[in-house]
Amino acid sequence: MTPPHADGTWDALCAHWQTLSDLGGIGALLGWDQSTFLPAAAAEGRARQMALLSGIRHARMTDAEYGRLLDTAQARSDWTPVQARTLAVARRDFEEATRFPAAFVQAFSQHTGESYSAWVQARPQNDFARMVPYLDKTLDLSLQAAAYFPEFASPMDYFIDQSDEGMTAAVVDRVFAELRDALVPLVDAVAQAPAPRTDFLFRAYPVETQLRVGQDIARAYGYDVTRGRQDLTAHPFMTRLGDQDVRITTRVKERDVSEALYSTLHETGHALYEQGVAPELLGTPLGGGVSAGVHESQSRLWENLVGRSRAFWTAFFPTLRDAFPEQLADVTEDEMYAAVNAAQRSLIRTDADELTYNLHVITRYELERELLAGRLAVHDLADAWHAAYAANLGVRAPDDIDGVLQDVHWYGGGIGGAFQGYTLGNVLSAQFYAAAQRDLPGLESDLSRGDFAGLHGWLREHVYAPGGTYPPAELVERVTGEPMTVAPYLTYLRGKYGALYGVK
Repeated sequence: MTPPHADGTWDALCAHWQTLSDLGGIGALLGWDQSTFLPAAAAEGRARQMALLSGIRHARMTDAEYGRLLDTAQARSDWTPVQARTLAVARRDFEEATRFPAAFVQAFSQHTGESYSAWVQARPQNDFARMVPYLDKTLDLSLQAAAYFPEFASPMDYFIDQSDEGMTAAVVDRVFAELRDALVPLVDAVAQAPAPRTDFLFRAYPVETQLRVGQDIARAYGYDVTRGRQDLTAHPFMTRLGDQDVRITTRVKERDVSEALYSTLHETGHALYEQGVAPELLGTPLGGGVSAGVHESQSRLWENLVGRSRAFWTAFFPTLRDAFPEQLADVTEDEMYAAVNAAQRSLIRTDADELTYNLHVITRYELERELLAGRLAVHDLADAWHAAYAANLGVRAPDDIDGVLQDVHWYGGGIGGAFQGYTLGNVLSAQFYAAAQRDLPGLESDLSRGDFAGLHGWLREHVYAPGGTYPPAELVERVTGEPMTVAPYLTYLRGKYGALYGVK
């Protein structure tokens, strides 16, 4: 990426970006350890360490000499398009960072570390009251963060743009309204149809064997274990700890063979994206996934459009039956395919089927919007949660463990912009997959043989390698030939669940 007539400015910038990337990786390592192996008594000290590191990184991010380097670079016009985009993203990040006082950055980081640790203890005890003061402070800090950017029409617009560049609350609202109008009657129709057999999913499946099977499939997908590993956690996630260190986590239940499998496949999709970014972009502002929505499109594509497909189970049902011969002795491939695609109204977002999943996301998005607008108080959030679930999904949690305490996001981060990316990802997953099908005529046949190289290679070339080179909307149009649209996603859902349940 060295331009003609180089004067050392680009090299100096690359060195600075690598430092920022490495500091981010160290922070990710502390967070990964916090979620996997950290002793309970060490939580307070870990929050302090993470706050200290965030302050150090913020100081580097806002360094005056760094700003002068950006000024010098942007005064020139001989950069390549990729370099120009890198400089534009770096300038945006620099100017955003300089608006935040260092003390605010450290305070927010320390608070979220303490809040996460409190949530880990409060959730199993069904103790939302314990989390109210933490969430009150999180909401206050989130609103303070948004207030540094008055050019946005609302705090929600600011947070959405942070995770999905160029997206606004108005666009998300329109997408969600279109999905709700289409999905609610389809969910109603499926709920009235005979349910498939699922009893065998909940037999006793040895934990270690479950983990091994999931890891084997992740490697078959293309996950490079020389540049990553998998560990257990309460809430699965993927994280990049360094240029060549992309890790995944999962959770496992002995009496639910689908839990660890689909958690693993979901996080593998995220990891394939990060491992597929072009090497020359690593350590730069473009060296990762371009947005939350595009990132989520890959986790949902590999989890659902591939992992819950008929072709996938043609390839892997014999593998699963060999791993669990007693548990699956009376089960057919058809029954397994139907069971992992069973649709029903449920309480837990991360366990939800494809059909109802977006209603979980819409519920959270609308609650966030109400909190940020001041129309909902934190102490009323648990009741509002139950009411929203009754309205959107027709269910009510018996407690807060499976209600307002179930997701880590508000307790380990800010409030705002955390959830819309999941549904945008679902929409984009179908759009990207439809484009891959057009370019790869034998795709379904390949998948039914457990051959994922063609799909992985296509995604790596078109979606992964560019990293942040193109803004999200431009990437989508380059890859699929059209702007983001819900049509392929609705076509996919109607076709799949129409066939499974005999509904229209």
